[in-house]
Amino acid sequence: MAPKIVVICGPTASGKTRLAVELALAKNGEVVSADSMQIYRTMDIGTAKPTAEEMRGVPHHMLDVAEPEEDFSVARYVDMAAKCVDDILARGKVPILAGGTGLYIDSLLSGRDFAAFDPDSALRGQLEAEFAQKGGEAMLAQLGEIDPEAAARLHPNDAKRIIRALEVFYSTGKTISQHNLETKAIPPRYEALTLALAFERREDMWSRIDRRVDEMMDMGLVDEVKGLLDRGVPDKCTAMQAIGYKEMVSALRVDGDVLRAAEEIKLRSRQYAKRQLTWFGRNPSAHWLHWGENPNFAQALRISTEKLEEFGI
Repeated sequence: MAPKIVVICGPTASGKTRLAVELALAKNGEVVSADSMQIYRTMDIGTAKPTAEEMRGVPHHMLDVAEPEEDFSVARYVDMAAKCVDDILARGKVPILAGGTGLYIDSLLSGRDFAAFDPDSALRGQLEAEFAQKGGEAMLAQLGEIDPEAAARLHPNDAKRIIRALEVFYSTGKTISQHNLETKAIPPRYEALTLALAFERREDMWSRIDRRVDEMMDMGLVDEVKGLLDRGVPDKCTAMQAIGYKEMVSALRVDGDVLRAAEEIKLRSRQYAKRQLTWFGRNPSAHWLHWGENPNFAQALRISTEKLEEFGI
């Protein structure tokens, strides 16, 4: 039987961190972040990374584990987060996985294996150079000869996935479709009780997102982004492509209109929240907690505690 853990997921600004802390205090738990941007050091404001005050003494894991310049993969997250969860379980505490990056959550729970790769390998560089020379159509056709199933799912402009699929085959001798099929047969790493947060009215979610962006601006988001640029963090690295950073970098590089950038951040954040709801909505076993105009954490804690007790935690 797989070990039992708790998952708290939902769109941005829905109160995941607050509920995770409340549950951790009530159930002797520790929080493991499932946020693809909070892993980066010195990126605190734009990622809404919890402060020491918000953590309320509850240990939080998978925060500040990488530099902004690093290329941080899902495989690396799963490896590191699984060690955190297993350590929490070994100490007799409750792991509470909390965040809005659905791919991180699903990959950690599934026990899925990842084909190892080195982003700086000679093979990767060779494939990237070949893609630049031949173009997406030719590279996709090359993949189609090896793995028609994977090729049928991809667009010629999707350089990252085309190169990755070719890399897996040339590195392991297996197609990425075969690799994915084999990993799906692996039993889940953890048995999860998933609590998903959302708002009854989209307008209330939008308002909460807008308020959060305004708070980020007041807290010094512009200076945070300037600091990253001043230390030489590349504009095009994964971390700087995050919502909040990409828009602000563009404004600082072009005309300095940071207020316009803030409005764009609000728009992009709302769009991202919709995609998150779609992702988490695919989970038929999730228990949804729907907020009214504002989150009711006392009620959510009561309902969540009851669910955990039924689940055996």
